[in-house]
Amino acid sequence: MFSYRAAALALIGLVLLLPGKAFSQEQLSLEQAIRIGLQNNYDIQIAGRQEAISQNNVTLGNAGILPNIDGRASRTFSENNSRQEFNTGPDRVREGASSNNISYGVNLNWVIFDGLGMFINLERLKTLEKSGELFTKQTVENTVADIIASYYEVARQSSKIKAIQDAIAISEARAEIAQAQYEVGVSAKVEILRAQVDYNADRSELLLQEEVLQNAKINLNQLLGRNPDIDFEVTDSIVVDETVNYSLAANNLQAANPLLQRLQLERQLAHLDIRSVRARRFPTVTAQSAYNFSRSEAEPLNEFQARFNQNRGYNYGLSLNVPIFNGFNLNRQAQNARINLETASLELQREENRLQADLARAYSQYTNRLQLLELEESNVKLAQENAEIALERYRLGILTAIELREAQRNELVASNRLIDIQFQAKSAEIELKRLSSTLLQENQQ
Repeated sequence: MFSYRAAALALIGLVLLLPGKAFSQEQLSLEQAIRIGLQNNYDIQIAGRQEAISQNNVTLGNAGILPNIDGRASRTFSENNSRQEFNTGPDRVREGASSNNISYGVNLNWVIFDGLGMFINLERLKTLEKSGELFTKQTVENTVADIIASYYEVARQSSKIKAIQDAIAISEARAEIAQAQYEVGVSAKVEILRAQVDYNADRSELLLQEEVLQNAKINLNQLLGRNPDIDFEVTDSIVVDETVNYSLAANNLQAANPLLQRLQLERQLAHLDIRSVRARRFPTVTAQSAYNFSRSEAEPLNEFQARFNQNRGYNYGLSLNVPIFNGFNLNRQAQNARINLETASLELQREENRLQADLARAYSQYTNRLQLLELEESNVKLAQENAEIALERYRLGILTAIELREAQRNELVASNRLIDIQFQAKSAEIELKRLSSTLLQENQQ
């Protein structure tokens, strides 16, 4: 009963292997794809370097807590010619009088009080460091979600090729049957031609589907940060996790979503801006100290000029800078800081609302596709059985070619519909886990 179909499938498989490319195909698992992506993806690498910068910025010196110490040194040489004329006495002429000057010193400036602004700056730098870590985490989670979705997109398109190959097997068997019936005189040549037309149409559909599959592979290679021409075959099929809990996902969204956590830090930064403006209203006390040394040696141009001069010493003290009036700029800055705080709070609320809506939509699609999945799995079995029976009835001459073609197309449509629903259910599952920040946890286990 199934000899035609089995033979046709074997022939199609042989034809597809002829170029020799499949023999060298990489076998790529989902775990391998994620590992390659985490190592090579450009977005992750860029985010990691930005995080490193934010970590490097967390220093006492960058916050303004440590003193500034500057050193200076100089040495100069000069040669002078002098001519002096007097009302009485002879003129004085001096040529080639040389001098040698050396000076050096060290200056220290240390802000010891600025209304606690330096400590606010340090807290700001630490907050920005946390924000950088969360941005990296968000980038990694989004990239992993994209890699998983792209990986299963390749699996989906590969499954559709298999479905088309099954349809081609029926077309191949139908053409052989039509040829055999024509040779024994029980069928007209038009049946052979019609069978060949349908077979060519199926082959054309297969070629188009192979292009779709190739583009899906290119997209995945791009996410993995590697050569888009690398050919591979995915080894993991689409299996939907049917245990995702909405309440748990909603709780994780509030507690662990990196975007919401970053926006909470943005609100903290707005609070720090308000405190920073307040700190500028306080006086600034700066400790200052210096040590200076200078020495000069010169050939005197007259008897009143010293041949050697040297000075050295140190000084220290405090300076006080009190802000009295700066054109109401501090008031303006304080108002803007409060507005920024309100804006940060609104942005947090907006994103919470948007993410909750995204979660609700994803869960609605998830539950709907799970119901459809069970229905379509049953429907595919029926369509396959119907196509097999139709092919056998056509071989026996009790079913028309049109009826066989309809059964064949129904099987293909049912298979593609099941494949699409599997992918949609998996996509909804991935989105739920991405929003609830559990995607990395599961793939690290």
